[in-house]
Amino acid sequence: MDLLIDALSSGWAIRAMIASSLVGIMCGVIGCFIVLRNMSLIGDALAHAILPGIFVAFILVGYSTIGFFLGSVVAGLFTAFGITWIQHNVKTKNDAAIGIVFTTMFAIGVMGISYISQGEGVHLDLSDFLFGTTLSISPEDIYITGTVCIFVLASVVVFYRYLFITTFQETIAQTMGISVKMIHYFLMLLLSFAVVSALRSVGVILVVAMLITPASTALLLSNKLKNVLIISAIIGLISANLGLIISIIFNTTPGPAMTVVVTGLYLIAAVFSPKKGLAVRYIRKQRQRLKIEQEDILKQAVKADDGIVLDVSYFTDKLDFSKGQVKTLLQQLSKEGLGQWKNGRFKLTDKGLSAGEVLVRAHRLWETYLVDKVGLNEEQIHDEAEKMEHHMSSEFLDEVDHLLGYPEKDPHGSPIPQKFTRPKLSIIDLHPKSKAKIASKQISDAIESELWELGLLPNQDFILNEIGRDYVEIQCDSEKKEIRTSLARLISVEK
Repeated sequence: MDLLIDALSSGWAIRAMIASSLVGIMCGVIGCFIVLRNMSLIGDALAHAILPGIFVAFILVGYSTIGFFLGSVVAGLFTAFGITWIQHNVKTKNDAAIGIVFTTMFAIGVMGISYISQGEGVHLDLSDFLFGTTLSISPEDIYITGTVCIFVLASVVVFYRYLFITTFQETIAQTMGISVKMIHYFLMLLLSFAVVSALRSVGVILVVAMLITPASTALLLSNKLKNVLIISAIIGLISANLGLIISIIFNTTPGPAMTVVVTGLYLIAAVFSPKKGLAVRYIRKQRQRLKIEQEDILKQAVKADDGIVLDVSYFTDKLDFSKGQVKTLLQQLSKEGLGQWKNGRFKLTDKGLSAGEVLVRAHRLWETYLVDKVGLNEEQIHDEAEKMEHHMSSEFLDEVDHLLGYPEKDPHGSPIPQKFTRPKLSIIDLHPKSKAKIASKQISDAIESELWELGLLPNQDFILNEIGRDYVEIQCDSEKKEIRTSLARLISVEK
């Protein structure tokens, strides 16, 4: 620890930490837009394609940090324009265009740097650009990196709305008069700046990790872009500094250490993310499985004779469950107040009976829907209904019930538990030629909606003309109206 503290208090370590922090924050922020736009491969391409810029800059101005920076930016922009031009003007797939341009640029850069590094007195090591030289960063490097970082972050803040809408709603952005192509090239400029600034810290090979991995990690933790940008910047900052510390402790290269750290943070988020993590998804899946098993038990208990006391063998015969599994489920249902489990016997409570009837209603309504609306036969519907009955909300079931006309039996002839209580007096209960009026209060909003569509208002008088098999005919003043028999059975009326 003393050695680590001594090392970190040195000038070279402080400069390395400042530069790495700036790169981590900058790459974390700009990387979010790169990942969301599915441009990760372009980020990798620009990282590799800046080498020719370094080669040309060395020929023109010699070993100069500013020269390398300007040359790399020009090479990056040339690459971005080249890729975009091929994608729009040549019949070549997008990923193929990226691969063609960046591999060519990278090859030219490697050849050029390798050639001039053979000259006498030339200190230009290709590995320094490929893997970074964090520990030999100069004050000039920090000034350039800091300036670029401020420019990139300020640009994101100022043009946030334009970046946001062109990232998620490109068509709407065009209708608003925003130049999507201009924003794209501006983002390429920012990306080029970020890549060049990360050159000394992590090198061109590993800079893509600092662009993509923090952003991908942040997207696992939040769905709000502003939060994603902040989280990604923090992850980039932590990864850069922690990677630098690890490299000092283990006497290894800082760039790869930073990459390993940020990948480790990504794996942690992938497992433990509150909403998208593998662990949370596993727990949610197990809870859903337990819920379905409990509901299967409830449904089978409801199908038994009313009030009967059931034992474990009844459920093992009906379901593909073991005795131990059934006992555990019955004990859980008992704890939740849905049944009484005592001395190996189980009986539904009123609460459990109601919950079970909901499941039976869902199953039989969906079977009826599949036959009446989808056109399946009776042999094809049971398995599908077994799956769907656990996932249909109460509102959805009410819509299905309404669409089917509130059927009382399923295609197999089994009764469908009714959610809505039958009215005390319905149109069906009237005698032909009797007078009545529509009640002011109906048993459900769906019935009121049906009446509204039929033009029948609360307290409206009518005469029952005829009760048919499928339709009931009533007369309001001089107008005759036909109402489905299944609906007429649920309309409350008053004499």
